[in-house]
Amino acid sequence: MEAASVKKKIEPIIPPKEQVYLEGPKSRTYELAFAWRVFKQFIKGFRSLHFMGPCITVFGSARFKEDHPYYESARTFGKRIAETGFVTMTGGGPGIMEAANRGAFENGGVSVGCNIQLPFEQHVNKYVTKSITFEHFFVRKVLLVKYSYAFIIMPGGFGTMDEFFETLTLVQTKTITQFPIVLFGKEYYSNLWNYAEFMAQQGTISREDMKLVLLTDSIDEAMDHIQSYISSNYKVRPRQAWRWLFEKR
Repeated sequence: MEAASVKKKIEPIIPPKEQVYLEGPKSRTYELAFAWRVFKQFIKGFRSLHFMGPCITVFGSARFKEDHPYYESARTFGKRIAETGFVTMTGGGPGIMEAANRGAFENGGVSVGCNIQLPFEQHVNKYVTKSITFEHFFVRKVLLVKYSYAFIIMPGGFGTMDEFFETLTLVQTKTITQFPIVLFGKEYYSNLWNYAEFMAQQGTISREDMKLVLLTDSIDEAMDHIQSYISSNYKVRPRQAWRWLFEKR
């Protein structure tokens, strides 16, 4: 009875670090070193992606397998993005990210992955032509947004919701240009969309904010929405590789 009452030790999913980010104030030396490491990650990302050309970022779950319909849809998105001349950018991991990178890779497009260091789920998929790995989510999210001219939000979990709402907030507040945002999967996102309608009714968002997002089940509609905006505002072409001290291909 006593033995049965002994609780089994449960290993944490994410092993704790000696120093945990956002844990609270630390020594000034530690904070300076942390800021320097973050700065180096930003510079690494800027140098790596500066000449990749205009991107479309695809967000989505790492947990969908190859036989899932959403995986196949993301793969088709990657193919269609490549056909338009854009770079397909994802978080670089498995699932939806792999599928979008794969669609671009298989159709001769440029496929970029901005990966994150995690002890589970996240590994670099084999379909990226350029991969960068970051330690912190906030650095990674800046890079996923900075070089993109449109965003496709496939079904996903907490991470995908974080990426969706942060991108939407940046567009809503005019912190970035009003680039197209596509929410793909009407059934999956029906409750979320209904809640957005509720927020509009309550006045916490404006009715106009609802127009910042296209909710659809159609890949054709999504790509037409994106291409219509891009063709009206931009010319899609790779950046010129002017080389200087802090830039490289």
